[in-house]
Amino acid sequence: MLEEITTYFPDLTEDQKDKFTRLKDLYKDWNLKINVVSRKDIDEIYTRHVLHSLGIAKVQPFLPGSKVMDVGTGGGFPGIPLAILFPEVEFHLVDSIGKKIKVVNEVAEGLGLQNVKTFNCRVEEVNGQYDFIVSRAVAQMETFVRWVKGKIAKKNKHELKNGILYLKGGDLTEELAIYQTAKIYPLSDYFKEDFFETKSVVYLPMKYKG
Repeated sequence: MLEEITTYFPDLTEDQKDKFTRLKDLYKDWNLKINVVSRKDIDEIYTRHVLHSLGIAKVQPFLPGSKVMDVGTGGGFPGIPLAILFPEVEFHLVDSIGKKIKVVNEVAEGLGLQNVKTFNCRVEEVNGQYDFIVSRAVAQMETFVRWVKGKIAKKNKHELKNGILYLKGGDLTEELAIYQTAKIYPLSDYFKEDFFETKSVVYLPMKYKG
C-alpha cells in the first residue's frame, strides 16, 4: 500500500507517488519471468523492499548532484526506491548477475527513471567515485569494505561524511568490532512496522584514497 510510504514521506510529489504505485505491478510482472523477489515479499513489497530501502534516506537524505552506487542491487534495492525519492541524484546500480540487471533496467525504464545507470559486473570493475555507497547486506562488512576501496569521492557535501550506508539485520556487535567509526541507526526509530525491529542502517565513513 502506498500509504506505507506516504506516512513516513509526506512530501512526495504526484510524480513520485505515481512511480511508487506503478513499481509494484512492474515487479509483479517481471518477477513471473525472472524471479528476483520471493513471492511472499512481492505481496509485502512496500514494507520489505521499498520502505526498507528508504530507511537509508532517513539516516542521510542525498543532496542534488550527488552520486550514489548501489552494490549487489539484486532486483534494484535499495537503488530504485532511492532514485524515485531523489530524482536529482545520480544512481549507479551494480550486480554481477545479468538477469537481475535485466529486471532493474526494465523497471527503471518502465518508471521513466532518468537518474539510474546499471552495470552488469563486479563492483571492483566499476570506475568512478561516489559520495555514498549503499547496499543491502550482500557480504560481511570487512569484505564489502575491500570491494569498494578507492571508490569514495574526496569532497564531502552532506551532513555525514562520505562513506557506506549498509542495510543490515540482527546483532552487528562482532562484525563491526574492528570499525571504531561505524554507527548503527536502528530502523525501528523511524518505522513502526514489526519488520523493522531487528533492522538497521550501518554507517561507516570512508576516507578518499587517491
